[in-house]
Amino acid sequence: MTLLLLQSSPPFLKIFVLVLLAVASAAAAAHSKCEFKAIFNFGDSNSDTGGFWAVFPAQHGPNGMTFFKKPTGRATDGRLILDFLAKSLGLPFISPYLKSIGSDFKHGANFATLASTVLLPNTSLFVTGISPFSLAIQLNQMKEFKFRVDEYHSSSSHPKGWTQLPPPNIFGKALYTFYIGQNDFTSNLKAIGIEGVKQYLPQVVSQIVDTIKEVYKLGGRTFVVMNMAPVGCYPALLVELPHRSSDIDQYGCFISYNKAVSDYNVMLKKELEQARRALPKASLLYFDTHSVLLQLFQHPNSHAGLKYGTKACCGHGGGPYNFDPTLFCGNSKNINNKILTATACSDPYNYVSWDGIHATEAANKLVTLAILNGSYSHPPFSFQNLCDLRPLD
Repeated sequence: MTLLLLQSSPPFLKIFVLVLLAVASAAAAAHSKCEFKAIFNFGDSNSDTGGFWAVFPAQHGPNGMTFFKKPTGRATDGRLILDFLAKSLGLPFISPYLKSIGSDFKHGANFATLASTVLLPNTSLFVTGISPFSLAIQLNQMKEFKFRVDEYHSSSSHPKGWTQLPPPNIFGKALYTFYIGQNDFTSNLKAIGIEGVKQYLPQVVSQIVDTIKEVYKLGGRTFVVMNMAPVGCYPALLVELPHRSSDIDQYGCFISYNKAVSDYNVMLKKELEQARRALPKASLLYFDTHSVLLQLFQHPNSHAGLKYGTKACCGHGGGPYNFDPTLFCGNSKNINNKILTATACSDPYNYVSWDGIHATEAANKLVTLAILNGSYSHPPFSFQNLCDLRPLD
């Protein structure tokens, strides 16, 4: 009956049906230990739980207003996909590798930082805003982390029992998540355009696959790779990038930019299929984040609570996008002897976009539920077959 309903439903209703199924299954499951003992994450601001601001401490409100009630280094009003994924698997929030105070690495580490790229940056953070912690650096941090764990547990001179490190066998029992590549696409769009960006996207894909192979050598066996979101629906890009009216679809999104993202995602999916043959003992999963978020942007009213797709909750200027590139979320600026501040809406649960670039907690939760269901994974993969999931509140 469910299959018939999905087949006969309009595309934008399918995710809603799948989310309901995921919620029902998660709520009915008994609370038992999950097979995954840890999560190691590689990424950018979409999955950074505080790494960037641990190194460059400056984040302020209204980030964190929905769940944490204060800034926690996350570029959203509450929790990220990574946070919800950890919750569902019965794990605590994953500590940033770069955070020295208050971190607990017994259940993994998060190497993601805001503004990270896959490819090594050729400029400074203070010039273009690109993070120095590219994917290659994050991989080196993972290798160092494993080395320190192995060293600690093999040494008789270290006191046992008090460490915040995991056991040395954790690496084969962990889930490895990748959500990175967006900044490689967007950071140079103004300078070189879509055609210029396309020239180096194959290198981005190759670097992601090569990194997975390196982690496989370290003992990693289960990988979830999230593809690129539909950046052509981001309020920030809709305001900042030059365009023709003919390049805007009926939902208010860029046609050309979303087409370029789709081409990248096809390339990524194909390369991961080839990588599976080289990693026979690995479960290598491609998750179609793009399709889930695209449906949220295009049909926000079809999902419980959502109202606004291409309009930012936290921003300045109002209008259809509520985004001002000179006054980012939470910042203040003196304009004509008047202090103006980019403030947050009172109902972020009604928005897909938090600040014009990043998703709200509400959108992140819906994406996570789709991941857990397995219907947007290739090959099809349901976490519910591996462990009893905790319900998401």
